[in-house]
Amino acid sequence: MKKLINLSAAALFAFSALAHAEQLNVMTSGGFTAAYKILGPKFAAATGNTLDTQLGPSMGKAPEAIPNRLARGEHADVVIMVGYALDDLIKQGKVDPASRVELADSRIGLVVRQGAPKPDISSVEGLKKTLLDAQSVAYSDSASGVYIEQQLFKKLGVEDQLKPKAKMIPKVPVGSVVATGDYQLGFQQVSELLPVPGVTFVGKIPESVQSVTRFAAGIPVGAQHPKEAKALLDYLAAPAAQADVQATGLDSVKR
Repeated sequence: MKKLINLSAAALFAFSALAHAEQLNVMTSGGFTAAYKILGPKFAAATGNTLDTQLGPSMGKAPEAIPNRLARGEHADVVIMVGYALDDLIKQGKVDPASRVELADSRIGLVVRQGAPKPDISSVEGLKKTLLDAQSVAYSDSASGVYIEQQLFKKLGVEDQLKPKAKMIPKVPVGSVVATGDYQLGFQQVSELLPVPGVTFVGKIPESVQSVTRFAAGIPVGAQHPKEAKALLDYLAAPAAQADVQATGLDSVKR
């Protein structure tokens, strides 16, 4: 009888959780998306909540960009994006500062078309030679691409040589335009390069010229389900999630 009562209580608890399950609206930026696609369904299965997800860059002029979505009045319970872009939204009063959670660090890597020779970018000189020898170079329109365009080329002393053959690619993964052969080299955050078919991952650019992008998340002011949103953020940042985070090419945040 006691066992039956316990089973009934468990069933009642599960029913109660499902009865109070909510749909969370999540906006996430590319760099953390691969990890989110693994962890999000696990969170949903564990809690009964459902996730309605919108993808978009952390910044830029594209209408899909998270700040532009919020400016249009689109609703979100959670935003996952580049840390300094999230800080801008906090300063603007659009995201609760107390909700900010550090998620992962992302580094820039390189891909070539599948079957093409892999260049040596293990040193700064190797990276510089690879860029100068390339016929065409693509990079993203988010944080890593801004760094490449405004800082990396200057650091390497190749800015003038790269201007005619390097291009920022909006909206689509950089790897996709390398896979089709439209561009010879593709630079983006590693976690955004690895899922793309038709390309070969060469490696990360040297640490001395690397740009590490911190991904963070927060809860917009006026979110409809802040309690459930916090539970999602805690889940994504938990120690138990780090194996999945690292498997997508991201680095765990030291806490």
